[in-house]
Amino acid sequence: MAHYQKLLTIPSTPKSFVKITSQINRIVTESGVNTGLCTLFLRHTSASLVIQENADPDVLIDLANFLAKLVPEDEKYIHSAEGKDDMPAHIRTALTHTSEQIPIMRGNLVLGTWQGIYLWEHRQHRYNRELVVHISGD
Repeated sequence: MAHYQKLLTIPSTPKSFVKITSQINRIVTESGVNTGLCTLFLRHTSASLVIQENADPDVLIDLANFLAKLVPEDEKYIHSAEGKDDMPAHIRTALTHTSEQIPIMRGNLVLGTWQGIYLWEHRQHRYNRELVVHISGD
């Protein structure tokens, strides 16, 4: 079984979704793995990964609006040293994922027709987020 790893730096924009599907596809191709598994791990606690609708951007807007209502920034949180958006970002990340696993078949990610991979920035600032891409298989 072969293993291939790459560390990506992904610039985010405030409170947004950054589509990273094509970057991950390129790494899968680079790896030469035909059948296996692609594991993604985001090295942060205030951003997350989601596999979500890639055709209608309204889905992403509705997700962001729902999570903003579920975890408001105007609550009184004990942890507030990094700003009023920091603790809500940690909670939002805890409710979503910092890792995803996607099968590889015939050298391609086995995503559904309408699925895309996104980094979801929960903070009100730009960051360079680090994503570990680990591919294993034959």
